[in-house]
Amino acid sequence: MSIQKIARLAGVSVATVSRVLNNSDSVKEKNREKVLQAINESNYQPNLLARQLRTARSSMVLVMVSDISNPFCAEVVKGIEEQAEKNGYRILLCNSGSDIERSRSSLQLLAGKMVDGIITMDAFSKLPELTRLIGATPWVQCAEYADAGEISCVGISDAEASQEMVRYLAGKGRQRIALINHDLSYKYAQLRLQGYQQALGQLQLGWQALSYASELSFSAGKHAMQALLQGGERPDAVFAVSDVLAAGAMSAIQEAGLNVPQDIAVAGFDGTDLAEMVSPPLTTLSQPSRDIGRQAFTLLRHKIDHPASAAQRVMMSWQLIQRASA
Repeated sequence: MSIQKIARLAGVSVATVSRVLNNSDSVKEKNREKVLQAINESNYQPNLLARQLRTARSSMVLVMVSDISNPFCAEVVKGIEEQAEKNGYRILLCNSGSDIERSRSSLQLLAGKMVDGIITMDAFSKLPELTRLIGATPWVQCAEYADAGEISCVGISDAEASQEMVRYLAGKGRQRIALINHDLSYKYAQLRLQGYQQALGQLQLGWQALSYASELSFSAGKHAMQALLQGGERPDAVFAVSDVLAAGAMSAIQEAGLNVPQDIAVAGFDGTDLAEMVSPPLTTLSQPSRDIGRQAFTLLRHKIDHPASAAQRVMMSWQLIQRASA
């Protein structure tokens, strides 16, 4: 299928098709949709190498994810990919695990101009090293960000969201609210801890208990909950910083012969499909994960097209979803 045939199918000029393939901003949205529909219907595959030589762009972006097995990360990637495809881009996915050596290997793509920009979901603590490796390449940090605002980023206000969940649990009469957190090298873990402690202080609840999961997994959440149960006074509510950790916590509670929520209420964070799969269904703070991914690509595309533009920070809304677990 040639570019001329795509133009005939779409009812537009060859020049318009060319501008769409080269991601030009001068194309009317109606014509862009016509061309993209014709491309999809005909399974047209443009010669990417020829386009790269002509435009000095690859129409590829690198997405470095801290843990693709985390349902939240997977949903964000889906949003990135959806928005990228709408704009004629494709993604290359790296499951970095926030490991700087694995990241270094993937970032070698920059030297060969194989990608036009990068979206990362790596730990806040890795940002200085990533900044050195990435240099001037267009870059957006997703769900993790630097306080200085030197890198475009998109996420939510983790501290405020965490405060809302603690206030909700306290409003249900819970007096001993524990927190299952993750690695504090992640900014979100720091902020959710901060929000938890601030809300307890505002509510004048002196009791607190912390347990740290070694990774964002069901088994790690289960082990973290078992540690809380083996401690001193038993909590009457547990707030976990991800849905998958909360699911593990529920399993540990039930295996100990206790009931959720009668004995211990459980709440999670992220709003993934998992929250509706567990029994009882999980109360959670829902992030707009796909919209976060879409916005991340939009910010990156702006940076690709306007390299000298200032970094942007976009904070998105969240929603507390009440279910039977709390």
